[in-house]
Amino acid sequence: MKCVFVTGGSGFVGRNLIRALREKNVEVRALARSDSSAATVEELGAQAVRGDLQDEVAMRNGMEGCDTVFHAAAYVKSWGTPEDFYDANILGTAIVLAAAKKANVSTVVFISTEALLVGGGPIRNADETRQLPEKPIGQYPLTKGLSERTVLSANNTSFRTVSVRPRFIWGRDDTSVLTEIIKAVESGRFAWLDGGHYKTSTCHVANVCEGAILAAEKGKGGEAYFLTDGEPVEFRWFITQMLAAKGVKAPKKSVPFKLAYALAWVCEKIWNLFRIKRQPPLNRSELLLMGEEVTVNDSKARRELGYAETISVEEGLKEMQTQP
Repeated sequence: MKCVFVTGGSGFVGRNLIRALREKNVEVRALARSDSSAATVEELGAQAVRGDLQDEVAMRNGMEGCDTVFHAAAYVKSWGTPEDFYDANILGTAIVLAAAKKANVSTVVFISTEALLVGGGPIRNADETRQLPEKPIGQYPLTKGLSERTVLSANNTSFRTVSVRPRFIWGRDDTSVLTEIIKAVESGRFAWLDGGHYKTSTCHVANVCEGAILAAEKGKGGEAYFLTDGEPVEFRWFITQMLAAKGVKAPKKSVPFKLAYALAWVCEKIWNLFRIKRQPPLNRSELLLMGEEVTVNDSKARRELGYAETISVEEGLKEMQTQP
């Protein structure tokens, strides 16, 4: 790779991906839809390309001369209108692909997620042979699954498309998942589900970047790859350690998963019936991703890409104790 184009460059994964690419002396151009986003990517050493996911012309011009596109931008919410998810995740991805083809980009790497499996039963030691559910639960799993299908089906001999599926992205400068967990704890809304004593796969953001770069270099066209930190860990232990690293004490409160799931179903019915825009207190896709075992198998990435985690869970937790 000599020159790459990144969408979502000011986000958690995007920021770390730009850092990793610049450390390899790769020229990076990053889509930026605001002044603050432009400032963020430029501070990291990327050239800001002003525009958004609906602006095919801006992206095509920014991609000219690039060999690789990393599509990390997405509407990552547990709740929202179908239009919000469609515009960003489905339409936005289609426009990225169209721009990349017209700019003669040779490789597109899609930052996907294990969430696209939600709705197909328990996610335990799942690998890439598992079929996506016919009826995904939640707009995020639905639209990410459809987007990944679009990306991988675009693969051909002159246009290579690859997807990586990290599970539970975390790290020192996380401004999404951990921030929300801390808010829930501090407001008294956080509770473990069935005690939190179940396994979860995780993927430190540095490992996500390593896997994505390897996918660009070695990934088979039209293929998806799960990425993890290695062996699964206990969910309660992991969240407790992350909170402790930020000086927050984990609560002891726990509720039965079945009760929480039933309440989430009722909340979704009410919110959809009355078209309530604000996020409900519970939703099923979030519970299925965080309230029971979710483990995935990344042996395919290790075998075909030569992937190996660059930072361990223990090292990542120690790093979190320092300021970003």
